[in-house]
Amino acid sequence: MAANKSYTIVEYFGGDDGYRCGYCKNEKGNFSHGMWSHTMTVQDYQDLIDRGWRRSGKYVYKPIMNKTCCPQYTIRCHALKFQPSKSHKKILKKMSKFISNGELPTGQDDARPQEPSTVCHAEVKCAAITDIQKEVAECPTGTEVQKEAVDAAPTGPETTRKDLMSVLDERTAATAPKAGMGADPSRPLCRKAKDLRKERRLQKEQMRKNADVSSIVSSTPPTPTHASQPKTLEDFINESLPDKSSHCLEVRLVPVNFEDPQFTASYEQSMALYARYQMAIHGDDPSECSESQFRRFLCDSPLEAEYSPDGPEVGYGSFHQQYWLDGRIVAVGVIDILPTCVSSVYLYYHPDSASLSLGSYSALREIAFTRQLQKQSPKLSFYYLGFYIHSCPKMRYKGQYRPSDLLCPETFAWVPIERCILQLENSRYARFNQDSDAGDARVLKDVGRAMVLYRRTVMPYAAYSRKRKGSSDETEVQQYAGLVGQDCAERILLYRA
Repeated sequence: MAANKSYTIVEYFGGDDGYRCGYCKNEKGNFSHGMWSHTMTVQDYQDLIDRGWRRSGKYVYKPIMNKTCCPQYTIRCHALKFQPSKSHKKILKKMSKFISNGELPTGQDDARPQEPSTVCHAEVKCAAITDIQKEVAECPTGTEVQKEAVDAAPTGPETTRKDLMSVLDERTAATAPKAGMGADPSRPLCRKAKDLRKERRLQKEQMRKNADVSSIVSSTPPTPTHASQPKTLEDFINESLPDKSSHCLEVRLVPVNFEDPQFTASYEQSMALYARYQMAIHGDDPSECSESQFRRFLCDSPLEAEYSPDGPEVGYGSFHQQYWLDGRIVAVGVIDILPTCVSSVYLYYHPDSASLSLGSYSALREIAFTRQLQKQSPKLSFYYLGFYIHSCPKMRYKGQYRPSDLLCPETFAWVPIERCILQLENSRYARFNQDSDAGDARVLKDVGRAMVLYRRTVMPYAAYSRKRKGSSDETEVQQYAGLVGQDCAERILLYRA
């Protein structure tokens, strides 16, 4: 292999056997293709997730969409166009109250749920692949939404209904005619209320027309005032972190690298937090959240750290975003920074902080982080939330981060989620691209050009086939190359024993 060049090296496992679904609990209903990635470039992974793949540790899998019981559609949010909803603002306000005066809300966390546990049965010589780990699966309740509506309403002595009614009563008493007095001949005749309303409406329309004419005639358009500009996500986040406060929240980005001093210094604390989270939130046995599990699932990444002149300063690769509260880690968001997106992998947090909605809060922080990176790398403008599963109501929360798109499982084109949901209401599996003539732009055309690694030598599959006369793996290689697409098949090295 050429020196100073990174390669993606994978072993493909197929996906014929069904296994237990973590969403609907169907014992043999979940089907997916899988491969073990020994190493992977960020560009190859970007292209793979844009074809419906996703990683769990070094295991990369792709649901068989038209066969699996709960189809999982890749979802991405347009980070630059994102505006926080009322529920998002409520979460930021809740954090602000806690940071300011230590007021800890009561109730359960309405954090982002994430994919539950599924088991991938694949035999590998290099390692035994076990389960794809569980993630949180709780959504905001109807009561919380009602509370949010109350919280969002303006309050105070000048805006309560009682005070408004008292002001109206005072005005009515002041203007009401006194008993025993008739019409005053010195005043104009009384007019009907509907006539007065009609006159005011005509005056407003005339004023609006005059304003339109003035804006056309004027050589310089009026400059909008700052007050008319809606607050950005960053504004709300900054407001949630006041300077004078009883608590200190700091977010640190740490590369997943055992040679990095920050990562190694916080490793023990981070691992202990993961174990506590898994046992308290998911009910795992201590043996299920050992150091080896933690390492394999959230520290072992196939992604090679890369730096580019037009890329973000922190580089590309896998990172832990650590949330430090008063000197201790309370949450960790595992993310991948890729050429065009920040991809969310997993989140774990301290169970005692569940009422702070750290799942939703961290998602908002990750969207803001994506926007920050985009200023350094213009094409990095999307936030990937993993899979959207419409057939599982608890997993529909990801559609709340809008504007967002779902990936068409047949053409791999991005389609606005609003259009997709209409189809998913009628069928679990759907082709979102309405253009019947559209197809896969990276469809496999020549399996012979797929690259393989055989006896430490890189060669096209056609050359490998000639060397291995009578080889019976063509069907398997054809399937693999079709799933990754022609471009990736010509770059990724498929290991051949």
